[in-house]
Amino acid sequence: MSNEENTLFDNANELYFKPVEGESGLEMNLEDDVRSRFVGLVMDRFADAESAREHDEARWLRAYHNFRGLYGKNVKFRESEKSKVFIKVTKTKVLAAFGQLVDVIFGTGKFPIGVKETLIPEGVTTYQHLDMTPGIETSQSAPKPQEEKTEKVNPFDVGYEGDGKVLKAGATFSSGESAFEEAVKKGIEEGKLNFANGPSPDPQVLEMSPAKDAARHMQKLIHDQIEESNGSSELRNALFEASLFGTGIVKGPFNHNKTIGRWNKDEETGERNYSPLNVRVPRIEFVSIWDFFPDPSATTIDECEYTFHRHKLNKSQLRSLSKLPYFNKDAIRECLMMGPNYTEKDYEHELKDDARTDDYGSGQFEVLEYWGIMDAQYAREAGMELPDEVDDLDEVQVNAWISNGKLLRSVINPFTPYRLPYNAFSYERNPYSFFGIGVAENMDDSQQIMNGHARMAIDNLALSGSLVFDVDESALVGGQSMDIYPGKVFRRQAGMPGQAIHGVKFPNTSQENMMMFDKFRQLADEQTGIPSYSHGQTGVQSMTRTASGMSMLLGAASLNIKTVVKNLDDFLLKPLGQAYYQWNMQFFEGDLAIEGDLEIRAMGTNSLMQKEVRSQRLTMFLQTAQNPAIAPFVKISKIVSELAYSLDLDPDEILNDPEEAAIMAQIIGAQNAGQANGSEAVPAGEQPGTMGGVQGAPQQPQDVGVTGTGGGNIGTGNVPQAGESEFSG
Repeated sequence: MSNEENTLFDNANELYFKPVEGESGLEMNLEDDVRSRFVGLVMDRFADAESAREHDEARWLRAYHNFRGLYGKNVKFRESEKSKVFIKVTKTKVLAAFGQLVDVIFGTGKFPIGVKETLIPEGVTTYQHLDMTPGIETSQSAPKPQEEKTEKVNPFDVGYEGDGKVLKAGATFSSGESAFEEAVKKGIEEGKLNFANGPSPDPQVLEMSPAKDAARHMQKLIHDQIEESNGSSELRNALFEASLFGTGIVKGPFNHNKTIGRWNKDEETGERNYSPLNVRVPRIEFVSIWDFFPDPSATTIDECEYTFHRHKLNKSQLRSLSKLPYFNKDAIRECLMMGPNYTEKDYEHELKDDARTDDYGSGQFEVLEYWGIMDAQYAREAGMELPDEVDDLDEVQVNAWISNGKLLRSVINPFTPYRLPYNAFSYERNPYSFFGIGVAENMDDSQQIMNGHARMAIDNLALSGSLVFDVDESALVGGQSMDIYPGKVFRRQAGMPGQAIHGVKFPNTSQENMMMFDKFRQLADEQTGIPSYSHGQTGVQSMTRTASGMSMLLGAASLNIKTVVKNLDDFLLKPLGQAYYQWNMQFFEGDLAIEGDLEIRAMGTNSLMQKEVRSQRLTMFLQTAQNPAIAPFVKISKIVSELAYSLDLDPDEILNDPEEAAIMAQIIGAQNAGQANGSEAVPAGEQPGTMGGVQGAPQQPQDVGVTGTGGGNIGTGNVPQAGESEFSG
């Protein structure tokens, strides 16, 4: 079987490529009666879940038909109706909503899952600062003789010629292992640097937050894992179904063995040899709502006692299950011998565009993946190992695979803590149902009425655009054809000319029909909360003529989707971030360097405001924050970071981190102080005091003439070289 053929199967079963810590299971050798008890209980639950979903399936079919522009089998037409036109306004609205959600999550270039330290981190001090007290060494370093003096290391003394800490070409303080980081590490290891607990008493002394650093590293790790595992594509599929049907399902993260291509060069022969590296990474996948069956009594995924995932596998995919851990090879062999058991559901026939009646799934196998609770007694009978302290009447979390009445796999839920590996989020939440409401359902009535008036208008245009003839057959010679065409000749035997055949013109009422069409299109705007001008149609002429007016309208339109984005934050982004965090804590093979407790935050609502409006407001607030009375209360770094987001810039790429900012502040402060005191030489060609006085106040600019040349001279200056006092590295 090729890799392309096995892609679907791999995505659904990444957890089972290799045994991982926390999994338990046995190669099952069970009696038929024991198997039947376990399988019978699981199949009864699947029957309940499938029956409870029938009403939702009918809603989804109507939504799909409206999106595709298809009339369902329940739609009846009058005999007089000739036109079968379908105006696909639903498709436009669904794609507009889908585009808004994609822009919220991916528009800023940074995935909206944040990791923050808690207000009071446990297990680690909130702040640490560099102890600049001379002669103080860390407790980790061994005591040294009196004659051996310890020289304190200044981590800011980097980039000077001859000190051995010159930055490499193109390097910065945050690019990998910078000279600054190496100096700090070396100083700590040698006992020449000491970090004391608590905030820094001196603003000029470096201050660090171990919990904040751990949160920043975990956040970058999660973002990198989502991007490298093609998580963005899977999430977009889920967002589309949420916009169309009202609910999106994401499964995972699961363990996935990723192959990284590496080439090593043989030093003797000079040849390059391919030596791939297999690493374990987390991966998520999209699950269609048509294949997902939740607990009928639950309204959220947290309330579900169990869930079912219906797979459609061919023989090759089913046979490949035997190569995975904890699958019963004998049961798989028996299932293959029994033959395919996949039967298409009624809704699957409806989803076919060409109304085919042939069952092309006759050679497929239906495999049910069960996640949920099970009595400990049945779990033990199914071959699962449980601790002795677990009573038979207790409930345990299990994962089971069933096909053709055969138990293919049964293991204890491998995740710690136990969780159902699914995230279900709604476009518009229905508090009394598990499945939400989508854009297509909200405008279902308007779509039907718009179709009706469009058909009436077209039929009326066809009728009013031609003549209807009144024929007096008694005045004509019998046996003549009544067909009308240019040059037609009728033989008349009685009556006056023009009386035997008379043309009648019907009135044109299509304008009234189209007026009603426009009324219900506007009603669809209100029902969905997606105005027409947000997806390219200008309906408000007075305000859309200017850029500011359009920006105001778009900003007001974004308010209607706030609830949707809040649902994304609560039921998708935050649970997904927590799942990735738990996966890394349990299965990540590298060093996490976690210190302190961390909190997962969803940041989808940060992207709601229109970028033009947001950037303008941030710029205005930044100007206001320059007031000396307000400046101490404002986090300037946060404002600058948000301003970069609004301009589609990555703050991590263009802004300094706190350590770099502290270094640059010290350098600029030293330069300003030196220039103010006259202790530093002013380079030739520069005006004195250009960096400001003692308080850092900038000098007044020179008057600029009409020509824009100004009255002063701009000197080129001399670039400081390595070793000079103004050189910053």
